[in-house]
Amino acid sequence: MKNWFYEQMAMYSAYHRDGRNQATHHVGVPMIVFSVLIIASTVPVITLEAGTFTLANILMGVLLLFYIIAAPLVGTIAVLLYGALMYAAAMIAAMGDGVPLKAFLALFIIGWIIQFWGHKYEGRKPALFDNLLQIFMAPSFLIAEVLFMLGLEEGLKAEIKDRMPKYLPKEG
Repeated sequence: MKNWFYEQMAMYSAYHRDGRNQATHHVGVPMIVFSVLIIASTVPVITLEAGTFTLANILMGVLLLFYIIAAPLVGTIAVLLYGALMYAAAMIAAMGDGVPLKAFLALFIIGWIIQFWGHKYEGRKPALFDNLLQIFMAPSFLIAEVLFMLGLEEGLKAEIKDRMPKYLPKEG
């Protein structure tokens, strides 16, 4: 599982080398994730004595577990950050009266506009156009980028750097 995670992170990295593109992703990705959490929080999946679990709880639970297994520090930070977003999303989802749908649409559309704006700087289409699974790598990669800037997760950084060249655009 770690090798697969490293490969996906390397591919994501190869499509996000320009600092301006990276900066737009630090804004756009959380907006998109938050928008999806809002709308998914309106979909109850199972109700137990402890409470109702929504589609957002299940999807994010699986994704965060994957991050923790593949890169424990990245996953732990993701739990804290995205846990807070899940709480806020549940609050918005509970508002009803069309508020969740309006919030979803506004955040989702603006988030994607910001993403595509960043890829103009990069001069390369988003990675998810070549590999749809890349959409799940963005949250973990953004956390990893910050950790790299802080001098942490050097092993993960080296794994990504070693694997990234095969995903770079072909010259010529």
